[in-house]
Order: sequence, then structure tokens, then C-alpha cells
Amino acid sequence: RGWSFIKKAGTIILLSTIFVWFTSGFGWVDGEFRMLEVLEMDHSILASIGNAIAWIFAPLGWGDWRSAVAAFTGLVAKENVVATFGILYGVEEVAEEGNEIWGNLAANMSQIAAYSFLVFNLLCAPCFAAMGAIKREMNNTRWFWRAIGYQCVFAYLVALCVFQIGSVLTGGGFGIGTIAAVIVIAGFIVALVRPAKPGAYFTKKETAKL
Repeated sequence: RGWSFIKKAGTIILLSTIFVWFTSGFGWVDGEFRMLEVLEMDHSILASIGNAIAWIFAPLGWGDWRSAVAAFTGLVAKENVVATFGILYGVEEVAEEGNEIWGNLAANMSQIAAYSFLVFNLLCAPCFAAMGAIKREMNNTRWFWRAIGYQCVFAYLVALCVFQIGSVLTGGGFGIGTIAAVIVIAGFIVALVRPAKPGAYFTKKETAKL
């Protein structure tokens, strides 16, 4: 198992770190592809990728491309979230208290949005190494993807409720996102109180094997 982790650290984690470094450091400026300065990071390859997926997280309150990229790199390793923020906000070193980065984050993310971001990263799929362990223990590709998909969707819905309901309680407006959050909460309550049907989560073939 130790050798298995070393192989993952030397392949998946290393390659993903190189990918983040390269895509955040290079991009097109005035039609020229070159290495970027810190203040030019909005023109980077990573910014283009982040902007393409940031709209997905807009209902959660953090539709900025930096936050979207940080959540994505967190799938490689959760500690990458802080490291990614440090890179994308131009902070070379972040102390334990994180005082160097809080001001930059506060300018792009409200307190409720920050809670939503934390909840999403807490509940969503774990790092790649843990995913590998889940796949090995389940020994079933379909159930593995069901588990990962469930965690990501559940995290999204809970983060949606946190931001939308939290925004209303702190003086924000009532909109479509709030209605969606209320529906999600109602669905959670129904799922909690409704008794499960025998075999509801398995096919007939899987139930027979059990």
C-alpha cells in the first residue's frame, strides 16, 4: 500500500501540480503566447478553463474562475485548494494564519459564499488517492462512479442551500436560486422520513447476489 501511494504521488499528484503551474503561468497576451506575470494571470490558459466551468458554481456564490479551479484541484488533494489560492492570488507563501490571502479572498467572495465553498469541498468527492481506495474496495466500476457522483451532487445541493438560504437570512434577495434551495431542502426532508423500499438501491441481479 505504501508503494501504491508513492506511485500515485509520483504520477497523478505530480502531473496535476505541473499542469496547474504551467496553465497558470502561460497564456496569450495581445495574440502572443508567452510566460505571464502575476498581474496577467487573467489571460492564462487556466483562467480560460476556469471561466468555462465557473458558471456551474455561480448559484453557490463563488462563480469566480479562481474558486472554480481551486475546487477542481482539490480533487487531486484537498490541501491543493489553499496552494492553488496562493498561486492564483499571487501569494508566494501563506502563513498558518493565512493573513496574506484573506483580504484578496474577501474581495472576491462574501462570507456566505465562503461557507458554501467550504461545505462543497468538505462533502464532495475525496482526493484521487482516496478515490482509488474506494474503487479498490468496491471492486465495481459502476458502483464506484455512483458513489463519486452521489458525493459531488450532494455537496453541490447542500452548498446551494447554504448560500441561497444564507443570503436571504443576511438581507439578500429572493430569487430562482432560493426557490431551488427550498425545493432541495423539501426533497431532503422527504428522503429522510420516507421508508426505503426493499431492493430500491439494487437491481434484481444485484439483490440476488446479496
